[in-house]
Amino acid sequence: MKHDIVVVIPNWNGLALIGECLDSLAEQTLAHHVIVVDNGSVDASPKLIKDKYPDVELIELPKNRGFAGGVNVGIQRAIDSKAKYVALFNDDAAADKDWLKQLATTLNENEKVGIATGKFLTADGKKIDSTGDLYTSWGLPYPRGRGEPVSDKYDQDTDVFAATGGASLYRIQLLKEIGLFDEDFFAYYEDNDISFRAQLAGWKVRYNPKAMAYHHIGATSGKIKGFTTYQTMKNLPWLYWKNVPKGLRWKVFIRFKIAYMAIWFSAVTKGKGWSATMGFLNMLVLLPKKLIQRHAIQKNKKVSTEYIASILTNDLPPNAYKLKNVRTKLRKLFLRRG
Repeated sequence: MKHDIVVVIPNWNGLALIGECLDSLAEQTLAHHVIVVDNGSVDASPKLIKDKYPDVELIELPKNRGFAGGVNVGIQRAIDSKAKYVALFNDDAAADKDWLKQLATTLNENEKVGIATGKFLTADGKKIDSTGDLYTSWGLPYPRGRGEPVSDKYDQDTDVFAATGGASLYRIQLLKEIGLFDEDFFAYYEDNDISFRAQLAGWKVRYNPKAMAYHHIGATSGKIKGFTTYQTMKNLPWLYWKNVPKGLRWKVFIRFKIAYMAIWFSAVTKGKGWSATMGFLNMLVLLPKKLIQRHAIQKNKKVSTEYIASILTNDLPPNAYKLKNVRTKLRKLFLRRG
C-alpha cells in the first residue's frame, strides 16, 4: 500500500527506548508508513521490532553507518515508493499524537517550505531541546531555546534557519533537488548542512510549535566516549566550507577560527584532547572533497548572499559562555591598541 508520508527511524542498540518510539508513532492521527533502519545493532532491538511491530518495515544494515548513512537508506526507500514527504525521527524520542499531522499541514500550506520542524522537548516535557536551529555569524549552529524551561515563548509559527534531524518532515521534491544527507558527517550537524543547502537553493525551513515530540537527549551518542567531541571537530568546518557563500566566507571565517580553536582548547582541558585532535585531522583528510562539493552547492545557489546574511544570527550561541569571555578580552585588546 502506497503512503504519501514515510517516517524513517535510524536505530542503533536502541532496545531500551525503541518500543516507546514506535508506540507513539502508531498513535499518530495521520496515516503513514514506518521504516526502521537498523545500524548494525548487537542488542535485541531488531528482534523486538520483528516480533512486536509487524507493520514496521525493518531494514538491517551490516554495520553502523551513522545517522546520515542510516536515514539515507530509508529516504531512498521512500523516494522509490513515490512518497511525497519523509519524516526523520530519533529512536530515543516519542511523538505527540498530532506531531506528524501538524508538520504535514505546514508543508501542505506552504509550497516554498521544504522542511518543517516542531517543538522538541526533553523526555519529561519540562525543558526545550530545540525549536528549530539557528546558524550564527561565528559559524556555529545551535538549537533555539535549548535548556530553557517550557513556556509560551516559542509558540508562534516562524521561519528558522535549520531543522533538527531528530523530529522533522522533509519534502521529497527538495531532497531530489539538493541531494540527501552527507554521509561523511556520520552524526552531528548533518541536519544543519542539509538545511543550509535547502536555504541556498531557495527553500524555507518552517517551525510549527504544535508539532511536539519528546527526546531522551544523548541516549544514543552518550554510549561512545569522546564521540561528540570528535564529531564536532570533524563536522563544524565542513558545514562552514560547504555552505557559507563567497560574500560572507571570510567575515565568518575569522570568527569561526577563533571559536574552533577555543572548542579544541576546551576539549583538551577536559581530557578529550585525543578525540578533538583526531576529529581535526579527519576533517583535513576530506576537506578537498568538501570543497568540490562546495562548488556544486554554490553553483546551485538561487538566493542572494545578502539574504543568507539576513537569516544568520549575529551573535554567539547563548550557552557559549567561554567564547563570550574570549570575545570580550579580544575587544578590550583591540581597543587598547586603537
